[in-house]
Amino acid sequence: MSDQSAEGAGNTGPRPADPEARGVRLVVVLLSLTVVSGLIDAVSYLGLGHVFTANMTGNVVVLGFAAAGAPGFSIPHTSASLACFLVGAAVGGRIAGRYGGGSRRTWAQVTLTAEAVFVGASAVVAFVAPGATATTYALIALTAFAMGLRNATVRKLGVPDLTTTVLTMTLTGLASESAAGDGSGHRSPRRTAAVIAMMVGATLGAWLVIHHGLGIPLLLAAVLAGVLAVATSGRE
Repeated sequence: MSDQSAEGAGNTGPRPADPEARGVRLVVVLLSLTVVSGLIDAVSYLGLGHVFTANMTGNVVVLGFAAAGAPGFSIPHTSASLACFLVGAAVGGRIAGRYGGGSRRTWAQVTLTAEAVFVGASAVVAFVAPGATATTYALIALTAFAMGLRNATVRKLGVPDLTTTVLTMTLTGLASESAAGDGSGHRSPRRTAAVIAMMVGATLGAWLVIHHGLGIPLLLAAVLAGVLAVATSGRE
């Protein structure tokens, strides 16, 4: 038997499991993160002076309202959120540059762990010093940075229809590419799930803010991000 044949004969056993396939698929992880975004924006909009820290589209609009002098909106709060989000996104881009060419699972785990840490830190601040002006800015900075970091990662991962923080294009695709539009609607279940996930997170977050303050929804968001960091796989 030739060396090549012998080598081939020695490779007849089961192939080693793909490490990227271990854990929860990215689609499920990103849908779960959409719930987290709803929690975060409920906290920020209802508890931090009508500012978003996950949905930057809404934040740009809010900044316009504040600039026009509309009551209940703050230029400093909104500007702080935008600035910290952009810094987080820049850091997320750096992480993508380092890990993007390798394991998607490791890349997602690093980013989600960082998100859990920053959101967890915001929960600690909310419990320790509720109501203080410095607390408001700390919560805005920590959550906006975490959301920027995550958004940069989600954008680079490129899973269709799951941005985790905004739904305008998701809703557009849901309608325009449905059977009533010009498509087959084959992505409708995923898009519908994203809308429901955001609604669930926002509803739960609003209820917790109204009845229990800011710390508990932030702690829940941090725990969810941490669990997803451990459980995520690298496969879509």
